[in-house]
Amino acid sequence: MNPGELVTFFFLFTTLYFEVFLLVTFLENRKEMGKETLTPEYFPSVTVAVPCWNEEKTVSGTIQSLLSLRYPKEKLSIIAVDDGSTDGTWHALQEFKNHPQVRLYQKENGGKFTVLNFAITHSESDLFGCLDADSYVDSQALLRIVKRFENKKIMAVTPSIHILEPKTPIELLQKAEFTLSIFIRKVFALLGSVYITPGPFSFFRREVFAEIGGYKHAHNTEDMEIAMRMQKAGMKIDNAHDAYVYTHPQKTVYRLYRQRLRWIHGGFENLLDYRSMFFKKKYGNLSYFVLPAAILSVCSGLYFVAFALWNVVNFASGKIAEAEVIGAEAFAPSIHLNWFFLNTNPIGIISAILLLLSLSTILAGKYIGEKTALPSRDIIYFILFYGILSPFWLIKAIWNTALSRKTSWR
Repeated sequence: MNPGELVTFFFLFTTLYFEVFLLVTFLENRKEMGKETLTPEYFPSVTVAVPCWNEEKTVSGTIQSLLSLRYPKEKLSIIAVDDGSTDGTWHALQEFKNHPQVRLYQKENGGKFTVLNFAITHSESDLFGCLDADSYVDSQALLRIVKRFENKKIMAVTPSIHILEPKTPIELLQKAEFTLSIFIRKVFALLGSVYITPGPFSFFRREVFAEIGGYKHAHNTEDMEIAMRMQKAGMKIDNAHDAYVYTHPQKTVYRLYRQRLRWIHGGFENLLDYRSMFFKKKYGNLSYFVLPAAILSVCSGLYFVAFALWNVVNFASGKIAEAEVIGAEAFAPSIHLNWFFLNTNPIGIISAILLLLSLSTILAGKYIGEKTALPSRDIIYFILFYGILSPFWLIKAIWNTALSRKTSWR
């Protein structure tokens, strides 16, 4: 076996192990995931911050969805902050200026983390959360999140985030991606290893900020940084898989690329900032399994992209050399189907198994988030195109990290 095959087997095996481990964890807890969360026994006071920057088209719907939450009105406050918008966001917010549950503020542009810290200082509630101004919540989402806080050890709870009304192939691809994230986020919660508290509707006990401080800029990924800081402080983060939040998809490939580049680059930078948490017993599964697996997934992704390109170049060069000898016939398609001579190369077999496991994880995510595990066409788009698109933002993010370049928010 040559060195190239050894490296290929290593990455295939580690990826296979990771996916099997996650699926086994899911199967051990699937009965709990199939149940609806009951109404909480008590209703703590809750503040929801809505950071706004040029969101005139969506912010009204966002706040309306919050006002439609099934939760005691006297216990729910909404703080909407216009972070120096240059469009009609502030005008759109005036719809709620006299609403008793809503407070409106304007400030100079400083970024999302400054808005969240501003809202924290203007709130006194037991729980504090955030909802992006392009997202909408299910009417029972807050009840299901609050129910998780009945466990006194839980200091933060994340929701189940879905793509809102996807129609085009690029939007459907994102739906499958988010479905996979639902699965991963839930399993990581079961492992005590959640390291991202996403902007749409994650909630925290107030004492979290008193103990570890507020949000930081954190390379435009403050939702990951604060979760890592909580993990480092020994604070538990849970996931409410039945607390549904809906967010708009990116409409174009370029906008998807820009958003994913920001996410991945910020993730790399935060992993570097918290590298001291790797392989430390006190951080448990996060330290020994989840964070190393995140690094290995990046390395394996890059390797398989290079592996695929190398095979394409070799195939093309072989065809060109063949054409020089026999002419254009070298490029003529030839199909010889004989099951007896089916390729049983171990690399091919393991790759096929990995594809099936990847499909299984997405279907598991559908079961968790949608209570169904039936295949849908969004999965087809994901399998066909995500592997083609993702290397572009992955490679660019690594390049930016290596050269200490910043990635813009938009």
